[in-house]
Amino acid sequence: MMKLFKATTAAILALAFASGIAKAQDSVDGLALVDAAVKYYRGQASVATVRMIVHRSDWEREMTIKAWTLGKKYSLFYITDPPKDEGNGTLKRETDMWTYNPKVNRVIKLPPSMMSQAWMGSDFSNNDLAKSDSIIDDYVHEVEAEKTVDGKTVYTVLSMPKPKAPVIWGMQKLYIREDHILLRQEFYDEEMALVKTMTGEQIETLGGKLFPRIWRMQKADAENEYTLLDYRELEFKESLPERLFTVSSLQNPKRM
Repeated sequence: MMKLFKATTAAILALAFASGIAKAQDSVDGLALVDAAVKYYRGQASVATVRMIVHRSDWEREMTIKAWTLGKKYSLFYITDPPKDEGNGTLKRETDMWTYNPKVNRVIKLPPSMMSQAWMGSDFSNNDLAKSDSIIDDYVHEVEAEKTVDGKTVYTVLSMPKPKAPVIWGMQKLYIREDHILLRQEFYDEEMALVKTMTGEQIETLGGKLFPRIWRMQKADAENEYTLLDYRELEFKESLPERLFTVSSLQNPKRM
């Protein structure tokens, strides 16, 4: 009888503990977590110099990028090195995006279908590099799990696309630390197969706050292929003039 009492008590305690975890997860707003993470890594405005390294099994390519962002809607970035690619750039305003090729002096407005394509042969898409906020508006977010890593809570957020949302991913998973740092983002196709993963590495003080200095994007089926974004300089600002994010600025980056 005593053994039965102990077993029943243990079961009740286990059930209560599991219920407590579920309630704790339910009490965390998934959308608020994702929104806070996006705001954290974008800031109100920012200026950065980034070294991009595209690594393949038989070759490697490097380029330096200058980038500006304003809020969640505006971004401008262009290549400063190597010389053969200098001046190539991309502008995002709201939901519109343009690219500029200085060799032919031509600006092209990208249709929505091209925003998910690779940027300059890297593993980052145009939307990835522009730090698009589509995930906030086009997905429904639910906290799937939480665990403690190095004394900080890390939340796993399951992001599913809203009905008829103009997105290509069937699901995304984000791993967000309690201080709003995005540690990992996984991208899944419509059949829920993992396509690629972005991870934040070497967290250190940049621009006055903790920030992953290295961002790695890697396809799930290519073990020795990836792209790194290495932040060499990063400055967060209160604001930047909206006039910087124009097609004219895209065509004349040296005025920036």
